[in-house]
Amino acid sequence: MPAIAAPVELPPSISAALARAQIPESAVAIYVQDVTQDSPLLAFNAERGFNPASVMKLLTTYAALEVLGPAYRWSTEVYTQGVWKGERLKGDLVFKGHGDPKITLESFWLMLRDLRQRGLKDLRGNLVLDRSYFETADEDPAAFDNEPHKPYNLGPDALLVNFRAHRVRFMARNQGARPRIILDPEITGSRIVNEVKLGNGACGDWKERIRYQIGPRISFTGQFSAACEDKILHMVLQDKNAYFGALFRQLWEQLGGTWQGSVVEGTVGDQAVPLANFESPQLAEIIRDINKYSNNVMARHLYLTLGAQLRGVPADSAKSADAINDWLAVKGQRFLELVLENGSGLSRNERISAAHLAWVLRAAYHSNVFAELESSLPIVAVDGTMKKRLLLGNVSGHAHIKSGSLKDVRAIAGYVFDASGRRVLVVCLINHANADQAAATQDALLEWVFGR
Repeated sequence: MPAIAAPVELPPSISAALARAQIPESAVAIYVQDVTQDSPLLAFNAERGFNPASVMKLLTTYAALEVLGPAYRWSTEVYTQGVWKGERLKGDLVFKGHGDPKITLESFWLMLRDLRQRGLKDLRGNLVLDRSYFETADEDPAAFDNEPHKPYNLGPDALLVNFRAHRVRFMARNQGARPRIILDPEITGSRIVNEVKLGNGACGDWKERIRYQIGPRISFTGQFSAACEDKILHMVLQDKNAYFGALFRQLWEQLGGTWQGSVVEGTVGDQAVPLANFESPQLAEIIRDINKYSNNVMARHLYLTLGAQLRGVPADSAKSADAINDWLAVKGQRFLELVLENGSGLSRNERISAAHLAWVLRAAYHSNVFAELESSLPIVAVDGTMKKRLLLGNVSGHAHIKSGSLKDVRAIAGYVFDASGRRVLVVCLINHANADQAAATQDALLEWVFGR
């Protein structure tokens, strides 16, 4: 653990902001340190374990950069099982996933386009999906916050495609009382019931004015302003096999192919013949999505990949926690308060101290992967989850900060390039019922670090 200075009082601007938000100082942990110095500039409640929300992604991504390397890529393998004659395969097409966290709609289309170019057209068999690289129990997507259709609640899947997301597109019309609603990919046999009224007010937070009910029919109610013009809501509407099959069929037929069969779970058989291998973008690119936009399912894939690489396949959460603790031990570290559940911070149970998050940031600064980690963090007032913070502040554009939020939790951690040209790490963890009022406190801390 970093050396911790004697207890100090919080700067007046921070204490005042906490008082206005009615958050007691006991609910706050802060650590501030010049990355070139051994002692902190400010350490407050820094040794206690706090829920860090998505700031936990800093530990996961830094460990992955060191263990896997910035150029690490995930692979997705495709095999044939059956008789392939001409353009017809009488047998199964097998997809084996290794946890690629970014098989987007575009990359899946390119994958299928490659299969067509290899001569496949008429498929007379099943799609066999091999997800054995991850050992994951079925999760209740409503368990965390009763929002089962929100993509951030999606569990990991070694063969995840397009984040299993449907694009629900709302388009304001020049005529008529309702916006047009389009579902992509389409769900065979499902019907959209559009009861959304078209309004004329400001677009604003349009998602809050849309209500939906999911069942045999997908019903939308509420109001959509004409000022919004064209907006997209991402939703999870199908289980993993149904979604894979629906998207595969839609894209395969667009590419001129045909398919007669079903989607089944399985593994690569002894008689399977390798057909193609597709690789993900490099890890250095993947962690930009994880940190800048706080992508939970991608972080969970990365966390499980660490377990698979260091503790063996199939990966599970326990192996991944052991893998990170092994990595810390090699560095002479033992975080006694550390609790890891999924490595993404989307957890009520995960814990880490401000001092140990500061150690992560300082160790990363002195590592050979610092450039990749820092560039993955949101820039204050510029991009990612910090794009709308401190737009008129002095620190605007001068800090790379990861933010995190859950019910009763607000957290920030990262680096400030201060007014004197020094790089200063900062961690602020707040666990309290009024944490949703904590933005002003965190902003005051960043401004204090920049101009102290």
